[in-house]
Amino acid sequence: MAVYAVGVVKRFKKVAALQSVDLKVRVGEVHVIAGHNGAGKSTLFKIIVGLIRRDAGKVNVLGVDPSTPAMRNIIKQIGYVPEDASPYERLTGYEYLRFFARLYAERPEEVDDIVSRGVAISGLGDKELKRKAGEYSNGMKRRLLIARALMYRPSLVLLDEPTNGLDVFSAHDVRQLIKSLSRGGVTFIIATHNMAEAEYLADRVTFMAYGKSLFTGTPKEVMETFNGENLEDAFVKAVRSLEAGRG
Repeated sequence: MAVYAVGVVKRFKKVAALQSVDLKVRVGEVHVIAGHNGAGKSTLFKIIVGLIRRDAGKVNVLGVDPSTPAMRNIIKQIGYVPEDASPYERLTGYEYLRFFARLYAERPEEVDDIVSRGVAISGLGDKELKRKAGEYSNGMKRRLLIARALMYRPSLVLLDEPTNGLDVFSAHDVRQLIKSLSRGGVTFIIATHNMAEAEYLADRVTFMAYGKSLFTGTPKEVMETFNGENLEDAFVKAVRSLEAGRG
């Protein structure tokens, strides 16, 4: 397993953001965590990458507990783009990629190759990359962020709402990029509330609602389990069943 999480709990004061969440992500798959806004997806991501500590449960990421110092040994194997991330707006696209390439390169002579990969992944032209990121459209910024997360060849990539706010063309390009890289063996965990996107991208999907993991399976298995015409229909039925059980 690339990621193994069982019984994860996270509270913020009196609010339970996560309530006994389970997540098992296989190496090389595109695993989509699908849920409404506020379901706990972003909180789970932050626990997986070691930004915040869980209050209970077990988490293993690439063989390491992310709450321990050992996480530092694998951090370069993980790419992460939060939902609200933005590139440094005073840097050009080239400068932004080079800044992070220097952070992640094992040797100075690797920097140019890493930047070249970032340029290729971004799909942005020379003219765009010479402009300051503050002048970019939302789609261009998202492509630059994803390029930054992928250019040093991580084995695990977490993308939080990767196409949120993008126009149809930019969203299409981002999805095609994910598909292409997954065929090359990269493990993706994608959080989204867009059920059509989840159905298109996922090898397996985990439904989340109200801080709980509800079900995991292939899109077909999920739709069959909840008798849904599509993934959106299945999700609505799963959540309404949960709500009915809560009284």
